[in-house]
Amino acid sequence: MNPPKQTTTALLTSDLYKQHITGPGHPERPDRLGAVLQSLKNAGLLDRLPAISSRQAADDELHACHTPEYVVAAKRDILSGASELSTGDTNVGPRSLEVALHAAGGIMKAVDAVVSKQVKSVFCAVRPPGHHATAARGMGFCVFNNVALGARYAQKKHGVARVLIADWDVHHGNGTQDIFYRDGSVFFFSTHQSPWYPGTGSAAETGEGEGKGTTLNCPFPAGSGRKEIMGAFKDRLLPAMEKFRPDLVMVSAGFDSRVDDPLGRFTLTDADFADLTRLLLEVAAKYASSRLVSVLEGGYNLSGLASAATAHVEVLSQR
Repeated sequence: MNPPKQTTTALLTSDLYKQHITGPGHPERPDRLGAVLQSLKNAGLLDRLPAISSRQAADDELHACHTPEYVVAAKRDILSGASELSTGDTNVGPRSLEVALHAAGGIMKAVDAVVSKQVKSVFCAVRPPGHHATAARGMGFCVFNNVALGARYAQKKHGVARVLIADWDVHHGNGTQDIFYRDGSVFFFSTHQSPWYPGTGSAAETGEGEGKGTTLNCPFPAGSGRKEIMGAFKDRLLPAMEKFRPDLVMVSAGFDSRVDDPLGRFTLTDADFADLTRLLLEVAAKYASSRLVSVLEGGYNLSGLASAATAHVEVLSQR
């Protein structure tokens, strides 16, 4: 079902995303999606936001960000019944390939909806996450890089010139950085804990060649919170956007930067995520005709993930 044109915000999700089975005790588990959707329902948002259905991403679409060799390897690993990708620390199950393809393809449908002005924004409640997947390697719970694929699809399919990807996950989005490091048409901005997994994202990493100056990393120590992260968004990102002027804003919305997450040591609150959302909506309104696509990344404390994601979506839907 496609959302009506007067709707401000839509939701991309699917029960299929729960079929990525990572094994007992794994933090990136199907319950994450259930917690988010139940919280949206309790807030009266689930029934109010029109649904965007998912689709599979095609091989040529995956090749826009991933090497053909990696796509073949990922498919081979999963279809052979492996419990983990051969390229790194990503657990997989029997249906993980189908789920990952639908996560990536679903983001592309969200981009379609935003660029065609059916909606101003979409929250993509997907699994598995994506921002650690590099061009040639799945890692960090990620198979394909959903947000990167969405950005490149917007450019190739719709002629969008410049895309901002803002990543507030507690972990650095090394895969997204890797894919666009030499490409000045996609600006990658990240706030993240350092030192922490995956060990990348120093302030000295600013891009190379045509991409010089379009990677902006803001690493912070454990214990950082609103002052540091909101400060980076206001003092570093906003001035950079005056020069870059994105045509589309995308968010790697990782809620493991929230207080009490088991895989992070940041202290953001639900109110902080709401304010970060408002700031990015201002960027989208100023430069990108209000077009914004938000993609779920991390967040492993179920109640914290649910409440933070709901605060984020509530702000998106209030425009």
